[in-house]
Amino acid sequence: MSAFIAAEDRAVLERHGLASYDALWALQLEAVDEPNTERGGWSSVYRLDLGEAAFYLKRQSNHLTRSLLQPFGEPTFAREFRNIQRYRELGIPALQAAFFAEQRLPGERRAILLTRALDGWQDLDQLLHGWQALGEAQRAAILRACGELARCLHQAGQMHGCFYPKHIFLRATASGFEAQLIDLEKTRPLLFGKRDRVKDLEPLLRRASVWSEAEIRLLLLSYLGNERDVDSWSLRLGARRRHKEARR
Repeated sequence: MSAFIAAEDRAVLERHGLASYDALWALQLEAVDEPNTERGGWSSVYRLDLGEAAFYLKRQSNHLTRSLLQPFGEPTFAREFRNIQRYRELGIPALQAAFFAEQRLPGERRAILLTRALDGWQDLDQLLHGWQALGEAQRAAILRACGELARCLHQAGQMHGCFYPKHIFLRATASGFEAQLIDLEKTRPLLFGKRDRVKDLEPLLRRASVWSEAEIRLLLLSYLGNERDVDSWSLRLGARRRHKEARR
């Protein structure tokens, strides 16, 4: 069994005796939420604080996803790890993997994915709950950061598949905000051009119902990089949103 260990994290994991699959699997921690048992197996997430660094440890057993390339299934963390590495290669801001390994046992497939904690970052969903309390300049900077993140994603030929406020993390900088993505399991290449781009963006706007029309236009301006297409994109996104809401 081979394991991936990020060069930047190897030293800290080795100092704590955690640079192996067996050590991370045996580690006793309290899960941050209830195990996911939707796929017949289980998958759990734990926070791992090592003093000088913090991580999220994800462990799963027989929690599989199937595709044309993997008709018999593979751990969902295997797909997420590949996507994390692809985003890194493409320069798309996203969470970073510190460790990954999977193990086959008789009647069982296990996987471990360790990612760096995003301490100092805040997800957009939390920011939306206090949206009106933010200053106008802060709101504008957040909208621009989200638009720039979506542009970077789509220009790299990728569709996130769950472009929701809870999956967009932001951090204040000297010049505004920077943004990155988590939860990359459903990422796939953009296959249908503008249709896929609209499909990816619309759930964000539907869930960010506190945004005004002017704020949506500011996000689209940041995403598109020009004003001439903002109206047509606003119409497309609005039509898809009304269609989705009518199906509820």
